[in-house]
Amino acid sequence: MAPKLIRWGILATGGIAETFTRDLLVDPTTRNVHEIKHTVVAAASSSSTSRAQEFLKSVNAPSSAVAYGSYEELVKNQDVDIVYVATPHSHHYQNVMLCLDAGKNVLCEKAFTVNAAQARKLIETAREKNLFLMEAVWTRYFPLSIYAREAITSGRLGTVTRVYSDNSSAQDPEKQWPDGKHRMINPDLAGGALLDMGIYSLTWVFQTLYTTQPPHSRKAPRVVSSVKKYLPTGVDEMTTMLLTFPRDADLGGDIHAIATTSFRTTNNVDGTGTAGPAVRIQGTEGELQVWPPIYRPTRTRLILKDGTTEDKSWPQPGPGAGSGWHNGFGGGNNAEGEGHGMFWEADEAALALVEGRKEGRFESLDESLVIMEVMDEVRRQNGLDYPEKIETTDRIPL
Repeated sequence: MAPKLIRWGILATGGIAETFTRDLLVDPTTRNVHEIKHTVVAAASSSSTSRAQEFLKSVNAPSSAVAYGSYEELVKNQDVDIVYVATPHSHHYQNVMLCLDAGKNVLCEKAFTVNAAQARKLIETAREKNLFLMEAVWTRYFPLSIYAREAITSGRLGTVTRVYSDNSSAQDPEKQWPDGKHRMINPDLAGGALLDMGIYSLTWVFQTLYTTQPPHSRKAPRVVSSVKKYLPTGVDEMTTMLLTFPRDADLGGDIHAIATTSFRTTNNVDGTGTAGPAVRIQGTEGELQVWPPIYRPTRTRLILKDGTTEDKSWPQPGPGAGSGWHNGFGGGNNAEGEGHGMFWEADEAALALVEGRKEGRFESLDESLVIMEVMDEVRRQNGLDYPEKIETTDRIPL
């Protein structure tokens, strides 16, 4: 059977959109996916049509792809099957609602929204309109992540009781972002470590301690947190969360997790992981370790009480060496022919459309909402507020 062609529209043209779209256009058979293929039929920049044209050229999109100078034009394109929303998370609610109102399926970058109220409204709208909606937490769809979850559900680790998870980076914000306008520290863009980076720390906690539990019995965690604020702008520069996941006593009782994030200090100083793993999943029979960066990990170690040690590498597929093709993010390139890893989430969204599903398999919309509620509680405990214009569920232009 010929693969089903899924036609994408790209909403926003920044760095993450470029990385995603380059990955999207890699032949899926290079990663042993044969049921679907991807193409880009349109892209939109809020600044100008010419910027969208430059974007399409830079990602080597088909010459037939249409460039738009507004998001409103993009969502009216009848050839678009699904829209990838790549704006800052401060704008996700308004942008995704625009797509849903136009009857478009949506893959939305993380963090899903600024707060749980916005996420809840998007979910309700997608379900009312019978549209596909998924938070683009790309890490969940890596083969490495599937392996980690299977190590838990298969019982190899015994009863999992504790997880440590850290996603941090060593920046010098006063020197790097002196004007306070960079998305990482700008309150108007919902800046701070929690929503931008802490979502990955929580991703590893949730996909190991929540997703792996039976849906009928899993419960949202209790959370206690501490925040250090970045004084020039008031966003969080370091956040630490202690989460307690309730679990029935006959299944092992409560589970603890410690999730940390910082944009000033990191446990991956030299970028090679020599400081050790950044995720540790601990059970009664052993431990699974995941090396940083945990948003795009490529190395795991399984250590069991019976003496078993299993080291695995997880390189990203792609066109391969000699192809002349490159992808990367933030100014850095991966090895020639190596994808960044964003195609896995695109494949999941495409397969969902083919199969008639309305959400992703490895992170339900309800779970995305629970994670947003956890981040809301962290913000409440520590007085982290953003301007009303990006917290609101009212429809307003940004």
